[in-house]
Amino acid sequence: MDKRTDVVKFGGNPLTLLGKEVKVGDTAPDFTVLTPDLKTLSLSDTKGQVRVISAVPSIDTPVCDMQTRWFNQDAGNIEGLLVLSISVDLPFALTRYCAAKEISNVKTVSDHKDLDFGLKYGFVIEELRLLSRGAVVIDKENVIRYVEYVSNIEEQPNYPKIMEVVKQYL
Repeated sequence: MDKRTDVVKFGGNPLTLLGKEVKVGDTAPDFTVLTPDLKTLSLSDTKGQVRVISAVPSIDTPVCDMQTRWFNQDAGNIEGLLVLSISVDLPFALTRYCAAKEISNVKTVSDHKDLDFGLKYGFVIEELRLLSRGAVVIDKENVIRYVEYVSNIEEQPNYPKIMEVVKQYL
C-alpha cells in the first residue's frame, strides 16, 4: 500500500496518508460509500454530472462543519453539480448532523466501512483512521480536474479555486 508523509499536518505534526495519490488528468477511480440510510453509493452511480468530493475528517468538528456548510450554501444548489461530502462518520451521525444543520444541497456519505474512497484517492490518515481534509473535482467524463490535499487539516480548502474549476466543466 502506498504511504506518503510530509503531505499533511495536524497540530503542527506530520501525518501519514495511505492510498494512491490521485492527480489532475487521471481517470477517477470508482469507489463505494454508504449513504445515511445505509445504502451503497458508487461514483459510477453519479456519472454524467460534474462532481465535487469534499473530504472531511469528521462532521462533528468546527472546521468540517464550516466546510460542509460552505458547500451546502455556496455550491450544493448549482444545477449540474453534485457535491459529495465524505467522512468516516457513521451514517447515523450524518443523518443527525444534516437534520440539525439543515444540510440538503450536499449529499453526505460515509467511508467508514471499507475506506474505499480514502484508499483509492489517498486521503486516509494512518495514525487516526480518518480522512484528511481536501477536495476533488471530477468532470462529466470521469476525469479528475482538481485535487487538493489540504496541507494543514485545521484549515479550509481553496473554495475559489474549486469553484473556478467547477465552472469550466459545467
